[in-house]
Order: sequence, then C-alpha cells, then structure tokens
Amino acid sequence: MVAALLVGAVLAGCSSDGSDGASPASEATRTTAAAKATSTTEDLPAAADTEPEAYDGPVAGFYEVPDPLPPGRPGDLIRVQPISDDATTAVVRVMYHSRDARDRDRAVTGTIAYPKAEAPADGWPVVSWAHGTAGLSSSCAPSRAPEAGVGPDFGVRGVRVATDYLGLGPVGERHPYLSGLSEGHSVIDAVRAARDLPAAHAGTRWVAAGHSQGGHAALWTNELGQAYAPELQLLGTAALAPAAVLPKTFGPDDQVVPRMVGIMALYGIAADDPEIDPHDYVGDEVRSREAVIDDACSDAVINALVGIPAATFYAHDPKVTEPAKSALVANDPGHKAVDAPLLLVYGSADTYVVPKRAEYLFDQLCDVGQVTESVEVDGATHGSVIGLSAARIGTWFQARFAGDEPTDSCPPG
Repeated sequence: MVAALLVGAVLAGCSSDGSDGASPASEATRTTAAAKATSTTEDLPAAADTEPEAYDGPVAGFYEVPDPLPPGRPGDLIRVQPISDDATTAVVRVMYHSRDARDRDRAVTGTIAYPKAEAPADGWPVVSWAHGTAGLSSSCAPSRAPEAGVGPDFGVRGVRVATDYLGLGPVGERHPYLSGLSEGHSVIDAVRAARDLPAAHAGTRWVAAGHSQGGHAALWTNELGQAYAPELQLLGTAALAPAAVLPKTFGPDDQVVPRMVGIMALYGIAADDPEIDPHDYVGDEVRSREAVIDDACSDAVINALVGIPAATFYAHDPKVTEPAKSALVANDPGHKAVDAPLLLVYGSADTYVVPKRAEYLFDQLCDVGQVTESVEVDGATHGSVIGLSAARIGTWFQARFAGDEPTDSCPPG
C-alpha cells in the first residue's frame, strides 16, 4: 500500500499555495526536453532484421540485457517469454527497444496480454498502462512478479500492455524516477512492441492510462505520443491522481513521506542527467545509507531513511538548488497542448495528490489549450480512485474508440 501511494506524496509534501521556483535556467531545461519530444523514427536506425529471442530460461535470466544490444527501432522486440496462456488470453513478458531522455537506445521490459480470438480487420485496440511507484532498483519491476499482470483493461476488449519503465527490470540499471521523456517513451514503445508481436494482432488505435507516478507518465505520453510515434493513433489519455505541477506547493509541509519520494527522484534523475550528483545535495546520513536505493524497493528505502531528521537530511535542498531545480521543471508535464484529449481524474479525499494540485493542473492545461475533461471523484482517496473511477474511464475510452467528440471542461475562450 505504501508503494502504491508514494508517488503522490512528493507533491503533497510541499504545500503552501505559493511559490513556483521557476527560473531562466529552469525554462531553458524544459525547452530542451520539449525539443527532444519532436523526434520521430525517421532519425533512428533501421528496424531489426532478426526475430526476437524466444526465451525459455529462468525468469531472472530474462532481465540480463544482451551486450552489445542488438540494433532496432523503438518498440522492436528483443526477447519474449510466455507467462500464462488460457482459453481466452495469452500473457507474455517482453524486452523491447526504447529511448532514454538523452535519446540513447535502451532495453525496456514489460508485459503484453492479448485475446485468443479473431481480431478485428484493423487489429485489436490497445490500452497502455503506466504503473505507480515501485522503486529504483531493477528488482522492483512489476513484470518480475510471479503473478505479473498488465494493468486494468477499463472494459476495452483488446491488447493490454504495461511497461516497467526504463531502468526497472534490466539487471544493474537504475530507474530514472519521474523522468518525463523516458517514462513517455517507455509507455509508447510498449504499444509498438505489441505490434511487433504477430500473435497479438495489435492495431494502430490506442489509449493510455496511468495512476500517481503513472499519471505523470500518462501526461507525458499524451504530450509526446503523436510526434514520437506518428504511425500510431493515440485517441486519448486518462491521468489519475497524477504527479504534476512539480515546482509548486499546496498546503502545510509534510516532512517525512515527501522526503522519501524526493530522495528517490533525486537519485533517479541522476541516472538520467550526468550534471546531477546526489552527493551535492544529500546529508551525510543519507549518503551512508544510499545503497538501499539500488538494492531494494520503495518500502525498504523508506524504512532505511525515514528516521533521518529533516534538518540533516539534505545539505542543499534539490527543490531550490541548481541543477536539480531545473531538472524538476524540465520533467513537469502539462505545458503543451496536443490533439489527443485528456481525462483528468482525482479524488476529493486524496491527501497525497491533493485536489488543489489537480485543480491547478487543470487550469494550467486549459491555459495552454489542451482539451481536458476533469472529474473529481467524491470521497476517493489516492489509492481508491482507480476502482471508483474505472467505469467512468471505460466509458470515456469507448467514446474515443467510437470517434465521439470529447468533452472539454475548460471554460470557453
């Protein structure tokens, strides 16, 4: 439960209705990240000319990335392993090509589930799921679990894909936590991976959904989707209780859980940005225990670091100290309008991604001209909002596949 709720806490912990902390350096960083989002497969290597490896060894060995990494375009499959197969559905574990925030070819893992039935003429619709906080260690990948699933289908009969995100899964890597480009690329390239799996019969029409950290990933997915994967048709994205409006604060400060998530973000972004060294920011006690970040998952990280006093946790607060401050702004979603509509869902009783944060994000999206339907779920907490909104999300997805005009909750003009 703690791991499922954690990502929102990085937002809840800073909370006085006020300061945004933006700076010229921050804006320059975000502009650079946005420019990278326009790249397409035209600039990338040719598609792989070999079949993916049909892996039949132990699960642990699946996550050993081939060295050197075979050539391939984003979404090209590297390795496939069956997980389950019944009368109606087959589920496989996959390793596929994607791109990190520095536009390097990387191996990413995840799962794909597909119906064992005759597909529509244009292929099955695809739902791509973005999961919440798991940790930074490669051992924390959701696809590694014996009962590895692929997220909710929201009532859409078709192919379901679920990325682990870059850096979760492959042995010896660290997940760049809250890195917008790497998250978005991983979610999008999982759809391409499904299309590279002949048995899945995946079509080009797809939707995305994510919760908490996955909501952050979903917002970036919607922003990047059409430019990064023009051969696909992203019809819309549902962002549930998303990690967003990262530089701002809303409400009284929380000095415990936000530090835990913040420290994961700091060490994660260091895997993404060579200019950031966590040792420039953390205090001696954190530094002495930092091995847990690469050795364990979220709950163990919290247990190891939660007792360190706030006064000595950081030597220099990364939220206000460059270059970490600019990296935070560069990875904040919701600053660009695209054609694919958004469904923003949040709970009235969420104490992690508080309603004021979601409302601010909604206003920000409206200001840039993004078509957004905003839904506050009465009584929903950070954890319960998924189940309480699933039917509403399913109806919204069905309307997108039907070609209906999306609802825009933004005020006219």
